[in-house]
Amino acid sequence: MADDDQGTEKKKSSPVITIAVIAVLSLLAGGCGWLVGNMLAPPPAEEVAKAEPAAAAAEGGHGGGGKGAEGQEVPHISTPANGIVLLDPITSNLAYPSDNRVRLEVALMFKDAPDVALAEEIHQDIMAYMRTVSLQQVQGPRGFQYLRDDLQERVDLRSEGRVTNVMFRTFVIE
Repeated sequence: MADDDQGTEKKKSSPVITIAVIAVLSLLAGGCGWLVGNMLAPPPAEEVAKAEPAAAAAEGGHGGGGKGAEGQEVPHISTPANGIVLLDPITSNLAYPSDNRVRLEVALMFKDAPDVALAEEIHQDIMAYMRTVSLQQVQGPRGFQYLRDDLQERVDLRSEGRVTNVMFRTFVIE
């Protein structure tokens, strides 16, 4: 009977062994996750930024057309070659409530060569229109869509079809 008592007793595993097994499995899982992450994820932006000027210099380029991290200016996307004119930021009060302000940055896409004088007229027209808009008119996604449609219509009338698209860069109400 003494043998039966010993056979029915279960041996408990040592907590040290359990902790060691969990630690090894955790390290293995972490290593596999790191490996898969490096294979799938793109390199950090800092490495890409460092690699681009070196590649341009290796190709005989000037090493970066715009100004980089050393206080140099990055070239704008809006150029006469692509027909896009970036308007100055528009900051204006809303009609109601008058203590709310709106900040709007808009770019215009011209059909042909951009006309800077026309772009300035459109800028002033958009600013005047934004002073007549109330907060209730632009609330929510539907209100923003109505605002986009209204501005596109005003730009179409002002430009007589020379501007094909009004692109919103920022739209902030405070």
